[in-house]
Amino acid sequence: MNTFSLEILASDKQFFSGRAASVVLPAPDGGVQILAHHENMIIAVVPGTVEFVTKDGESRACVVSSGFAEVINNRVRVMVLTAERPEDIDIVRAREAQERAREQLRQKMSIQEYHLSKMSLARAMSRLSAASKMRDHN
Repeated sequence: MNTFSLEILASDKQFFSGRAASVVLPAPDGGVQILAHHENMIIAVVPGTVEFVTKDGESRACVVSSGFAEVINNRVRVMVLTAERPEDIDIVRAREAQERAREQLRQKMSIQEYHLSKMSLARAMSRLSAASKMRDHN
């Protein structure tokens, strides 16, 4: 099986470091799958779920906030503000964050505040989606 080096870094921790067979990243224009020996590139990462398969064939996932990924010489480095396992997400807290973000979007605000609220809403929605999928599988 062809593999590549995968590193997922959050601002406060290293979420994963090891060999992977594939990774799917949430990007502005949809999911982007990276396989071994992919061409070099830099990709914007949006809030969503990163899904990857380890060299042992284990499927794993993490919910990420915005950031970017670089693909260079058969190495993929994903750098995001936050990364967490779906099973670690507090659904009640995520729903509250979603409601706060929706309420903020209803208020009159600056362009910068609007974009921050949109990012907060996207993150809350991706956290809820990933947590719901994880609980449905168990």
